[in-house]
Amino acid sequence: MVIEVNKDMMEKLTSTEKMVVDYINKNESNIPNMSIVDVAEKSFTSPATVSRTIKKCGLDGFSELRYKISAKEDYNNEAKKINEILGKSLIEVTKTIENISVKNVLKVVKEIKGARRIYILARGLTELVAQEFNLKLELLGYNTFLIVDPNIMRKICKTLNEDELVMIFSLKIGSREVVEAAESAVKTGAKVITCCCVQNSELEKLSDITLIGYKQPRTSIKEFEVTSRLPLFIISRAIIDYLII
Repeated sequence: MVIEVNKDMMEKLTSTEKMVVDYINKNESNIPNMSIVDVAEKSFTSPATVSRTIKKCGLDGFSELRYKISAKEDYNNEAKKINEILGKSLIEVTKTIENISVKNVLKVVKEIKGARRIYILARGLTELVAQEFNLKLELLGYNTFLIVDPNIMRKICKTLNEDELVMIFSLKIGSREVVEAAESAVKTGAKVITCCCVQNSELEKLSDITLIGYKQPRTSIKEFEVTSRLPLFIISRAIIDYLII
């Protein structure tokens, strides 16, 4: 029985929620291969009901339930591996959201709205995050420039004004050229905002505002720097979505 409920818990569950618990416990071996929509259909309920029931029973959500079942030693090894992979994304998302300061997000939004021009800096695979962020700002009518060339970012950041804004996306501590660009921007009086996944970095010390996500310590392809940028996408989405609101 994967979901154990005592008498007090049973009294708190509605009839449909009891149906969900009953289905999950009777079909435990199938759950790791199913989606929350599958469980809802099979238990004749809704995904919202399944999610609410699982949380009432002490689990954070459906992903944790799947991982809990597949983590058992006697469970199918292939499904176990897949759920471990999905679990990594769940941890990154959850911890990034926990790390994000709402106060700092509001400060970032204020700086974006007040900036005459916005320069977005990024290197490597993080450029993909910056490209999407830049495009969405452009669609919202902001005056933005995406800079990924190290020589250009060094030169441009020496000529900024106080009403201009530099936004840096960096997974780790930031490449040398990005740090140098930030140093130059600070000297001109321009505001600097950094979105990264490392605390107490040189970039953080140079920045007026920092939003920090959570990065998994393990990477799938160890020979190259292709660590997930999911935390940075979450941070950029939080900023864009609030700007839209």
